[in-house]
Amino acid sequence: MIKIDNLVKVFGPKRAVDGISFTVERGEVLGFLGPNGAGKSTTMRMITGFMPPTSGKITVGTHDVLESPIEAKRLIGYLPENAASYPDMTVASFLDFVAELRNLHGGARKKAVNRVIDLCFLQSVLHQSIDTLSKGYKHRTCLAQALIHDPDVLIMDEPTDGLDPNQKHEVRNLIRELGANKAIIFSTHILEEVDAACSRAIIIDRGRIVANGTPEELRGMSELAGAVTLQARGATKERLETLGRVEQLNGAFRIYPRDKSQGPQLAQDVVQLVNQYGWTVEGMYSERGELDEVFRRITLPDTVKK
Repeated sequence: MIKIDNLVKVFGPKRAVDGISFTVERGEVLGFLGPNGAGKSTTMRMITGFMPPTSGKITVGTHDVLESPIEAKRLIGYLPENAASYPDMTVASFLDFVAELRNLHGGARKKAVNRVIDLCFLQSVLHQSIDTLSKGYKHRTCLAQALIHDPDVLIMDEPTDGLDPNQKHEVRNLIRELGANKAIIFSTHILEEVDAACSRAIIIDRGRIVANGTPEELRGMSELAGAVTLQARGATKERLETLGRVEQLNGAFRIYPRDKSQGPQLAQDVVQLVNQYGWTVEGMYSERGELDEVFRRITLPDTVKK
């Protein structure tokens, strides 16, 4: 549904997006991660046709965004970073207006408006003007406008920004549900949202893709992935070091695999060592790896990694 080929955006001397390529299929929810200034919002603006690329090609459905912008945009719902709206309109009138812009009329328009009101939990604020809403409700209103024409492609820039924990939970669930039959890209800097809503994630840094995979694949890049933490009476660092590098924790040991292929076998090797020396195990578990450690390691310059 979305195909990006060697996309570049230059602002003066700065290459904000530097030759990135990726695809998003129907039924896929892609988390777009990166530090501030990495090029996330610029990429999303180019995909939606809001901003032209310096070079490269963007295809949405079967339509080239530059050559057939109207046809491409009909397939897209867009929630920009600063959720734009008309503050003097009520929520109901704004959604009705957006439905008209999307060429919905009569019963189809009413049905579309009612559908997004329910999806985004806007019943209690329908007749309030948008400028009187909390930040969370403003964001929900703008999410509703992105969904009103039931698009095949959904592009969302920080969709949970400004929401309280309950609202974030609702939006993540909604993204998962919508992702069953749409192609979705949403940017975030909240790593827990990758697990909560994404089937795949891309990490972008300084305009380039530095990681691309499922949440489990990205977690597997963590130094912790496959390590075994053991708390056992009688265990010693020296004997555990026969299996790999050992870190002494508060009352426990963490054994790191020599390489990623050793990971599944390491836990069995630890159990064998425990049995060999008759240690009394009080706790033992394998580490899954941490997304924030992966994110930090591949996006921070070497001079500030500590």
